Amino acid sequence: MSEARRATPSLETLASRLSTTRVEAFSDGVFAIAITLLVLDIGLSADVGDDLLQALLDEWPAYLSYLTSFAVIGVVWLLHHWIVGSLRLVDLELLRLNLLLLLFVAFLPFPTMLMGTYLGEGGSDPERVAVTFYGICLLLTKGALGAMWRYAARHPALLKEDVTATEIKAVGRLVAPDVVSVGVATLLAIAAPQVAAGLFCAIAIVSLVWSR
Repeated sequence: MSEARRATPSLETLASRLSTTRVEAFSDGVFAIAITLLVLDIGLSADVGDDLLQALLDEWPAYLSYLTSFAVIGVVWLLHHWIVGSLRLVDLELLRLNLLLLLFVAFLPFPTMLMGTYLGEGGSDPERVAVTFYGICLLLTKGALGAMWRYAARHPALLKEDVTATEIKAVGRLVAPDVVSVGVATLLAIAAPQVAAGLFCAIAIVSLVWSR
């Protein structure tokens, strides 16, 4: 039994086989594709006629959705970049959490398209569903990012030696309030979807500025 225990590889032995460089490269590719796909949802129909200016103005829901999701992905990318840069090792559980985060990031263009399509319909059921669904997707994305960081913070062996407790708390403070505010806005979307959509955008922009 003792020989079997000695033969069992440690966390560091297993983690040393996994590269943080590949994690960052693969993740950056997903972020880049997701943030590029957002702009494909903005477009005008071929029958706008001579009133092009009005047609452009009528697309405000698509602009708002695009700006919100661009800022959201930007914030997640900034924090993800810091998290991966703080790691000296990765393990399989952290890789799974990273894949879960990328699952939601890659999916984000879809709820963005829905909100851009149905926002502005005067409190209709499709508008409420689209904005609420968008908020749920944001919560899942933020939750996955927070879970990834909490796991890394609970396993100091994965972190670089110069990562301080102050830095660990700082990232936690950046993620946690965002989840709470997005959750409140998501509940608000049931009654006031346009207000909630505006809050999503404001929260994303403030988070992007605050994350500096």
